[in-house]
Amino acid sequence: MLVLPIVVLGYGAVSRAFIAQIISHRAEYRSRFDVDLYVAAVRTHRAQTEITDDTIPPRPQWSAPTSLDDLIARVGARVVVQAVPSVDADADGAVADGVCALRNGAHLVTATKTTLLHGWCALDAVSRETGRAVKLSGTTGAMLPAADVARSLRNGIHVTSVSGCVNGTATFVLDRLSDGDSLGEAVEAARRVGIAEGDPSADLSGRDVAMKIQILTGLLWGRDPGAAETILEPITPAIRSAAVRAKGRGQRLRQVAVADLDIPDLVTVSIRAVTRDSPLGALNGPEKAVIFDCGEFGPVTVTGGQSSPTGAAMAMIKDTLSLALETAPGLR
Repeated sequence: MLVLPIVVLGYGAVSRAFIAQIISHRAEYRSRFDVDLYVAAVRTHRAQTEITDDTIPPRPQWSAPTSLDDLIARVGARVVVQAVPSVDADADGAVADGVCALRNGAHLVTATKTTLLHGWCALDAVSRETGRAVKLSGTTGAMLPAADVARSLRNGIHVTSVSGCVNGTATFVLDRLSDGDSLGEAVEAARRVGIAEGDPSADLSGRDVAMKIQILTGLLWGRDPGAAETILEPITPAIRSAAVRAKGRGQRLRQVAVADLDIPDLVTVSIRAVTRDSPLGALNGPEKAVIFDCGEFGPVTVTGGQSSPTGAAMAMIKDTLSLALETAPGLR
């Protein structure tokens, strides 16, 4: 049986959902996949704790954090799972943690988009040097397997463009605006159902969806996604009237991010009216969709995967379990 002790970086909603899933399904994973996954330690920027018998001590009992390489060595971690906020100001530290994990013999499973946008080339190089894998499904749309499809299509399929709605908060908010809600009311409704972050600015500005498409361009076209320019059209209070009018015409507004192979270092995000029966118009609530244009072979559309901390956690569970089957290094 393959034993994979895990260090989890971060202790927000996604990390807690990941840990809960590991603890509650550990016996199932042992039986079904012949893999023993267990969380050996949790580390934040302020504190850390080691875990025994699948029991997490109360936060007051956590200790001050040691260096990550020391923690990895002490618990014998084979996997480092990173689920810290995608904040540009903290990206250098997140990249350093990813590099540290790889250099200390652990595979990296990350849901932190800025780690990839600020450290793509460095992580790719260190991954290949050490033979340790980088798994990133959770960065491109929670449970939506867009990254897996992108990695598959790059093997012989000529993808000319990639586009999509991959921010569940934006889709939910735009639909609420079409019903007459104010922007504030729509965001609050998204928070109540567990979709929106406490700070939804990256969702509304288009920054979040742009980052996800940037990462897909890195997988598809071998580019450094962090080098791409982004042009963003935000969701503002003024959008409500356009959303109501679109609904009256049988359409829906969608926040759509697009990247084209002809201009691979540019990602644009715009608010578009689409028909209700189109792949993007048919999305409900926090669902997502990505469309890969494969030229003469037609489009490949991936849809579903609602937004939630549990959805993102399950993407990381899938990535972690996949380490038992495939550990190819590199990001391409």
